[in-house]
Amino acid sequence: MSDKIRVIVSGAGGRMGKEVIKLVLQDDELELAAAVDRSAGSIDAGRLAGLEECGVNVTSDFEAALAHSNGDVLVDFTTPQSAFANTTLAIKYGVRPVIGTTGFTPEQIKELDKQCQDQGIGGLIAPNFSIGAILLMKFAAQAAKYFPHLEIIEYHGDQKLDAPSGTAIKTAEMISEAREELRQGNPQEEEIIEGSRGGYYNGFRIHSVRLPGVFAQEEVVFGGFGQSLKIRHDSYERAGYMPGVKLGIQKVMEYTGMIYGFEHFIE
Repeated sequence: MSDKIRVIVSGAGGRMGKEVIKLVLQDDELELAAAVDRSAGSIDAGRLAGLEECGVNVTSDFEAALAHSNGDVLVDFTTPQSAFANTTLAIKYGVRPVIGTTGFTPEQIKELDKQCQDQGIGGLIAPNFSIGAILLMKFAAQAAKYFPHLEIIEYHGDQKLDAPSGTAIKTAEMISEAREELRQGNPQEEEIIEGSRGGYYNGFRIHSVRLPGVFAQEEVVFGGFGQSLKIRHDSYERAGYMPGVKLGIQKVMEYTGMIYGFEHFIE
């Protein structure tokens, strides 16, 4: 019997989905159990990802893949509209979800944690799988203890659906755990153009830049008397997320319950 972790990839035809397929097919500790995509058609998953044929055809039937592939873990990089339903269905079939899609509410995460606990399986929702991005969050939270005045600027391509990004929201949450709410700026300031000061979160601002040609960057800017500090992370390609995805796949096999945030695996 193989001791490899059997992985189901949802959103297989997407750019992140193809990278996950490459990861699974090229890693001796992982095995591709199924690949799901609503629009890719019946194509070999290896060919879809630009590799040799692997013998696993892409299917559009998500529930059938969960029910019949004997998968251990679901990796889902789809859309906020489908991620919650996909995660719930995976848990129902005892498949551990590793979710890279953003947009879950705190209430949904709490409900998914209960479902995982009831099934006795682990799950992970991670706004970002980049180890560098997670380190930025941790460093920013630490810096906020000493530099409470700050702003977050995040940059993505112009086709990204959500703003601010899940990574920026998670960064803001971690900073807020280390920093008491402090409303920044001049109390009499006035926006001449609505939205110029960005989104308000716990006293500080988050700015979302959306431009063609941009991949994914985030910068946290801190200001103090006579000095400033900038912590920045740049992602250049999707392959940079794959070491984190693999770690997530391995970790959900070891615990019970839904974890929100990849930072829990980085000490």
